[in-house]
Amino acid sequence: MNESQCPVLLVEDNPDDILIVKRAWREAEIENDLMVVKDGEQAVRFLQKGKPYDDAPTLMLILLDLKMPRMDGFDVLKVIKGNRRLRSIPVVVLTSSEMSRDIERAYDYGCNSYIVKPTSFAQFQRAIKKLKQYWMRICKTPMTI
Repeated sequence: MNESQCPVLLVEDNPDDILIVKRAWREAEIENDLMVVKDGEQAVRFLQKGKPYDDAPTLMLILLDLKMPRMDGFDVLKVIKGNRRLRSIPVVVLTSSEMSRDIERAYDYGCNSYIVKPTSFAQFQRAIKKLKQYWMRICKTPMTI
């Protein structure tokens, strides 16, 4: 499987942020499908191939918001990095929090990168293009070798 066939999972509860990421994704001409779940519990079910995600594909990358209802991004990170089958999937935290304790905690729990959501669409678009350049072109992951 080549890297453009592996989808990326966006874990985000804010509908406006979902639309912004989808638009920036299209405009960056990223070939990988962007799949979306709207909270941490859905993310864990997706990753563990629980109902209704029995046929969930292998992921290239996870974009994870931290501040979500039901199960926050920190708890999702713990599940991912504590699971032998999932821990090699790169996790990029994409959140509005600039708090140093959140950044430190996310890295302590094993995130691979931490991005504070840009405030304008143009900045968001640049961030997604850089994400594409690094994670889908430069960086080698188990899905791209």
